[in-house]
Amino acid sequence: MKNINRIRPLKSLVTTALSLAVASTVLVPLALITAAEGKDEKAPKTETSAEQRIEADKKPKAAPRKLSGAELYSMHCNRCHPERYPTERTAAQWKTILLHMRVRANLPAEQAREILKYLQDNSGR
Repeated sequence: MKNINRIRPLKSLVTTALSLAVASTVLVPLALITAAEGKDEKAPKTETSAEQRIEADKKPKAAPRKLSGAELYSMHCNRCHPERYPTERTAAQWKTILLHMRVRANLPAEQAREILKYLQDNSGR
């Protein structure tokens, strides 16, 4: 008698699990298919062809704003150490420092020139 009482709660758990398994394997995919078919019928037919996407890509995009030397300096140099004032060094010292830091920070040549111009224009001596 004790064994039968232990099996009854398990029987209801097994029945519930089987019901959920059937529902998830049969009913959910069926509902998804039905929903997808219903969307196709109700949705207006608008075509976004490859030609339209290509035309949209051909439209001129706004050129990115060119960053100033001061912006580039603060953006790149603050990555690794506190920013220094341009007046702390002479123009010649900034040139030497920038040659060294360009390699270490992997700066593009054009950005390095902008930064150097900013630093030399605002240098201390």
